[in-house]
Amino acid sequence: MAHDTKLFTPLTIQGLEIRNRIWVSPMCQYSSREGHPTDWHFVHLGSRAVGGAGLIMVEATAVSPEGRISPDDSGIWADEHIASFRRITDFVKSHGAVIGVQLAHAGRKASTQLPWLGDGAVAVDDGGWTPVAPSALAFKASYPLPRELSRDDIAKVIRDFEAATERSLQAGFQVIELHMAHGYLMHEFLSPRSNQRSDEYGGSVQNRMRFPLQVAAAVRAKWPRELPLFVRISATDWADGPEELSALAQNRAAGHGAWNVSESVVLCGQLKALGIDLIDCSSGGLLADAVIPVGPGYQVPFAEKIRRDSQIMTAAVGMITEPVQAEAVLLQQQADAIFMARELLRDPYWPVRAARALGAKLPRPKQYGRS
Repeated sequence: MAHDTKLFTPLTIQGLEIRNRIWVSPMCQYSSREGHPTDWHFVHLGSRAVGGAGLIMVEATAVSPEGRISPDDSGIWADEHIASFRRITDFVKSHGAVIGVQLAHAGRKASTQLPWLGDGAVAVDDGGWTPVAPSALAFKASYPLPRELSRDDIAKVIRDFEAATERSLQAGFQVIELHMAHGYLMHEFLSPRSNQRSDEYGGSVQNRMRFPLQVAAAVRAKWPRELPLFVRISATDWADGPEELSALAQNRAAGHGAWNVSESVVLCGQLKALGIDLIDCSSGGLLADAVIPVGPGYQVPFAEKIRRDSQIMTAAVGMITEPVQAEAVLLQQQADAIFMARELLRDPYWPVRAARALGAKLPRPKQYGRS
């Protein structure tokens, strides 16, 4: 392994060494069958391990059937799913990569259509269901109206995360990431725009954080201490649009009346105290009309602030596409690793290109030695 570039320097978290800091972001493929991964997932995930990425994160994987985004989402709510994932985890590890899974519950954004078939709700007659959420508020008019979770319902969701954690270990996963981002269930509890409860799970920021923190504590108790546990957050709802980045640069408050960066810093500090190892810093997904200033590295400032202010490792994600750009984020101590999504869809062998560009060495499979 090369140690002359930060991008290709291994990162050890707990007892696990990850060979480099190019990580495959969890990306929904909408190609599962009753939660089971298919040959598509084997090729999709396996090719990125062969391509040289350090960590391969399986897409949002539902802890219950009603926690799926679409009927064709990945799931790990049943023991039968364990063997289906084992073939993938064994292959990825055999090629030197670490394999992780993002455990998720879609909340009010569940029972929705496959993206290439359109937008909005899947009717019950077509295989859909009634979603659940902190409050009975739909994401937007074309989405289903969710049912408000009772306290007993909340307790069941926590048990579902615990059971999914135990299955993930049996399936051979080495990292778990908890999905608290993109307008799904745990993010819905965090944001006052989607959480209008009057009990201990709503109102103050500490009350709104209660359920996600309970999930994190329950999963950490079930997950071996020597294995890493990540959390993906939306650092902001983008309620103030592009103004939020300028406010962040000037150390001013922004995101009034919505989830914001200041609250994310508080959350991440408490997650660290519970034993969370790294925060995957994304943003948005809760407000259908949010104006997001998408551009190269636009979410990196969130990873930098949370890393500094919450004193926890972070990964940057979002429009990071060039080797020199990724290296600079790490050298400037804005993040500890880089999650990549669309660029690794375009090129599963991006790590090879990055190693060449940065003058680093990246072992190739012997079958590809002639290349």
